[in-house]
Amino acid sequence: MKSKVIIVMPAYNAASTLEKTVEDIPKGFADEIILGDDLSKDNTVEIAKRLGLTVISHGHNLGYGANQKTCYNEALKKGADIIIMIHPDYQYDGSLAPLFGEIIQRGICDIVLGSRVRTRKECLDSGMPLYKYISNRILTFLENLITGQNLSEWHTGYRAYSRKVLEHIPFRKNSNGFVFDSQFLIQAAFFGFRIGDLPVPCRYMNEASSIKFGQSVIYGLATIKTLFQFILQKFHLMKFDIFEF
Repeated sequence: MKSKVIIVMPAYNAASTLEKTVEDIPKGFADEIILGDDLSKDNTVEIAKRLGLTVISHGHNLGYGANQKTCYNEALKKGADIIIMIHPDYQYDGSLAPLFGEIIQRGICDIVLGSRVRTRKECLDSGMPLYKYISNRILTFLENLITGQNLSEWHTGYRAYSRKVLEHIPFRKNSNGFVFDSQFLIQAAFFGFRIGDLPVPCRYMNEASSIKFGQSVIYGLATIKTLFQFILQKFHLMKFDIFEF
């Protein structure tokens, strides 16, 4: 029996890249594409509707994490078996989405990540700023060390989940900001879900969304805070809502 696949795209001012991102996804692969719009100031919504996407618009700008919550809640409500998040900024290669879905479908992994850092040269040649590459490597090392995983990258915006992951992880308790991504994967490790990754080509360009240096620092510190919470919860020293069903 074929699994129902829904692709979600948390969007903010993605008008210049949305159509190219959607065109990359093989026709007929996804049963539905849901775009969550976080009060974009451009015509993202109009383009999404023209492309036949299901659009959910926020009345206020709520943040990247809040946008994901909206997308995942809607995907679950529509009965998705496999949920794939692709950022609509054309940074990731959407043509690989069926590979992600196949690994979930076969029960090999519960979560599949698209890794941008197969090699240092390839990653930097794609245009990733050096400070982001260094911080990515440091945080990924710490996250692997503390959670017992062996992932090549923890900070990608290309992710596939089985339905049971979204049903069991208390993601609605997570931040509405960028650290949502880190919290989600650290939660997944805490609850014992099987996480794997695949190398994906990456494009950095002016049109692609990217958090600024100051936001990156806040994100990094919040990720480290979540790792400390993981340790304290694992050793039954303290309890935190994000690690409670």
